[in-house]
Amino acid sequence: MPATDRTRVVVTGIGVISSIGNGRDGYLAGLRAGRCGVGDVTFFDTEGFAHARMHEVRDFVYDEDRTEHGLTTQMTVAAARMAVEDSGYAPSSLRAKRSLVAIGTTDGDARDVDELTADEVRKGLADLDVVRASRFRLGRVPVAVAKEFGLTDVEPIALPDVCAAGNYAIGNAVDAIRSGDVEVALCGGGDTPNRKVFANMYRLGAISPEACRPFDADRSGVVFGEGAAVLVLESLESARARGARVLAEVLDYNLTCDAFHPTRPLRDMVTACLRGALENAGVAPSEVDLVFAHGTGTKANDPMECAAFAEVFGDTPIPPVSGIKSMIGHTMGAAAAHSCVAAILAMEHGFLPPTVNHGVLDPDCPIDCVPNTARPARPRTVLVNALGFGGANAAVVLREYED
Repeated sequence: MPATDRTRVVVTGIGVISSIGNGRDGYLAGLRAGRCGVGDVTFFDTEGFAHARMHEVRDFVYDEDRTEHGLTTQMTVAAARMAVEDSGYAPSSLRAKRSLVAIGTTDGDARDVDELTADEVRKGLADLDVVRASRFRLGRVPVAVAKEFGLTDVEPIALPDVCAAGNYAIGNAVDAIRSGDVEVALCGGGDTPNRKVFANMYRLGAISPEACRPFDADRSGVVFGEGAAVLVLESLESARARGARVLAEVLDYNLTCDAFHPTRPLRDMVTACLRGALENAGVAPSEVDLVFAHGTGTKANDPMECAAFAEVFGDTPIPPVSGIKSMIGHTMGAAAAHSCVAAILAMEHGFLPPTVNHGVLDPDCPIDCVPNTARPARPRTVLVNALGFGGANAAVVLREYED
């Protein structure tokens, strides 16, 4: 369907929790400063690991009065509250809408599994914390967001599409709004890594001992991060009717899945995903001003992703590429949503977020990765790439809003 004949879907609110800053102002300041939120792991005993670094959110306080929610859920609810406030929606107005809550997550509140396992060893099954045992199901995260606002005419769904889950959530919201099934959507992602996830990747040799350094010749792996990012999406007609400020337009998205390898995406399918997103959006490669890479900082991912970019852009120079996992870590199910919020802030405030911790560019990654320092610019059209285990790929195209 031609883009001019479709319902235009716009972003009217954003909320974010991250290791470099919370809320639109805190996150914006962190991105512009090229802040890196990495530090030593504090939430589990790291004895036996030669190194244990992570991007923990140091300034988010867990609410002990809301023990029905784990840390991931509380962060996601907090990001959703920020997004709704940013959108200008009064809670009563939001409750009157047919709505969708779509939250991508890899592990949800699986950090509770670590605690329950330790409790079982110490005390046995009979004395396990029933509340803690009930709250790590992934579906509880979007339900908690819906309950926070008292939404009743709502579909809450969790998208466990691993590290591409945030873009899957946004695509799901776009489809629901265009089909007329819902009037407004709260979508994005939230995750907090646990000991199990860290240990798995550590055993694979994929964890960097120091920091994530995408596209660098001496990169040594990924570093996990935690946090949440939520966007308010609605039709342009809805936004106009209530006099809302429009932050950006979601032109379209695309998904592919190759099931080629558990941890190694197939380049041809990544290329197809990116090309399909641009084609669906009606955007020529030459129109893209900025790309947010998946950019994990692993030896396998970065050259493959850069080769996919070269195929997609062809004779057109590859636009600048930001690798923000260098700043916020790999936030798993929230990663793509964090990138989409960063893209909106970049368009709104006129800059290119940097790829920090950068020394020497890998010859196999011949791109402009905006090394170390944010750059003044006017990105108008942004392509956000996200890749997940098992070949679950998702790309979203955002554009600066034009009336």
